[in-house]
Amino acid sequence: MRDTKHQETQFTSVAHDPMDSRHHGSISIPIYQTSLFAFDNHDDFDQAMVNVLDHHVYSRGNNPTVLYLEQKLAELEEGEVAKCFASGMAAISSAIMSVIRGGDHIICTHQVYGPTREFLGSYLERFNIETTFVDGTSMEEWKAAVRPNTKLIYLESPTSAYFQLQDLQALVELAHSVGAITICDGSWATACNQKPLKLGVDMVVHSITKYIAGHSDCLGGVVIGNKLHIDRLSQNEYMLFGGIMTPQSAALVIRGLRTLPLRMQRHEESGLIIAKHLLKQAFVTKVNHPGLISHPQHELALRQMLGFSSLFSFESDEPVQKLREWANRLRYFKIGVSWGGFESLITVKAIEDSSLQGHHTLVRIYVGMESPEDLIRDMNEAWQ
Repeated sequence: MRDTKHQETQFTSVAHDPMDSRHHGSISIPIYQTSLFAFDNHDDFDQAMVNVLDHHVYSRGNNPTVLYLEQKLAELEEGEVAKCFASGMAAISSAIMSVIRGGDHIICTHQVYGPTREFLGSYLERFNIETTFVDGTSMEEWKAAVRPNTKLIYLESPTSAYFQLQDLQALVELAHSVGAITICDGSWATACNQKPLKLGVDMVVHSITKYIAGHSDCLGGVVIGNKLHIDRLSQNEYMLFGGIMTPQSAALVIRGLRTLPLRMQRHEESGLIIAKHLLKQAFVTKVNHPGLISHPQHELALRQMLGFSSLFSFESDEPVQKLREWANRLRYFKIGVSWGGFESLITVKAIEDSSLQGHHTLVRIYVGMESPEDLIRDMNEAWQ
């Protein structure tokens, strides 16, 4: 799956820079904690004001620390340009708004991230923009949902509850055939393990908060794509909505970016160990992890991904309350949302499907950086 040499070469260029005399040889990019930038004379100021995004004028438009991170993320994703935002949702909503207008139609996988679904399915209705949610695994449903006014196909592969994939190349072809744009949320895999732009996707969004930052201490989002798409987004949604990333957050993300490939390798290995362990447990009826041979889309995962991460879920016939009590007894798994940091996480909820009989519980597991052997021992002891 993973081209190790290519990945190592690529991440070396992302993590290392030539000595920059502007920063006195500093190994880390300085934090430019400033709201504005002054000029020697008014002629220089007037020239910069012609295009504030290409000059350091005001940090809402262009801050050197944030710009450095954007350049690194674009390089990592093999895109032309990146734009960072204050959160994943700021990036997602801005990317969507940059390509649609009143009267347009959107198609999206029904398992998309909850706030994204709310934005598409509820918020945009006030602008006469309708979204059709489909089974992301069914090309027939994607094709049947197309309308003359379909302008966006929004993807999230894998999804973050049941970890279903979409066939990115096939959906890019469908979008191009009807004149629609494609946006893909790649937060689960990161650029280490999936390259949607190389598969033809127009724009990729990431919640930087997760694996990219990697330390559970800052929020952020990014949109990456070609210059045409990102320039249009930058001039409009980025500048007008104001959901910018701060230089402090950018510095924290830059720190995390340096260890991203090493962390993702550990997450992949540990996640698969825990997932395979859970497959053998009597209280588990199904494990949703694309890296498992038992996953119904495992072959697709091998075809369009370079590797896997450590967020997955399992299903159980045990009552929700029993599994919540089990989660409460765990020592190393904290109960909380999100993922990507050192600490392992767990959440338990009922499966909302009225067609199912009896107890059906979904447990989402994030495997952090702890020893997988300790995590397994923790789970086993808590179940007794």
